[in-house]
Amino acid sequence: MAKKKKTETKKIEPLAGEELIQKVKELENLSKSEKAKACGYYTVTKNGLERVNMMQFLNALIDAEGIDLDNKQSTNGHGGRSASYRLSVQSNGNLLIGSAYTKQLGLKPGDEFEINLGRKHIRLLLLEREEDQAVAAAS
Repeated sequence: MAKKKKTETKKIEPLAGEELIQKVKELENLSKSEKAKACGYYTVTKNGLERVNMMQFLNALIDAEGIDLDNKQSTNGHGGRSASYRLSVQSNGNLLIGSAYTKQLGLKPGDEFEINLGRKHIRLLLLEREEDQAVAAAS
């Protein structure tokens, strides 16, 4: 009785970037697993079984599309909520601008602002810092 020879398929290097996006578009009629395998996102086990690496495939697609899902942590290394660019008046009538905004603007404790009120807007104008004035005067 003759042994059946395993047909070996050469594993391709996983596609990335624009090449990955184009290949996925070409394979629009295939299932997700078949697309992932055709784009090189699979491994062959010791037993010769092919295992699809779906998470790697989906992450590569996300990267190829230029979508950033990682939250950038604040400069002090702590996580937390990111700035939403929306705020509401608190029950005591105050408006609170959180530290996410002030850090993003590079503001320091003691920075002063001039407030200009419009019909439906508030404009804050940063007044020059003392050290900025000293540098300007020394120039």
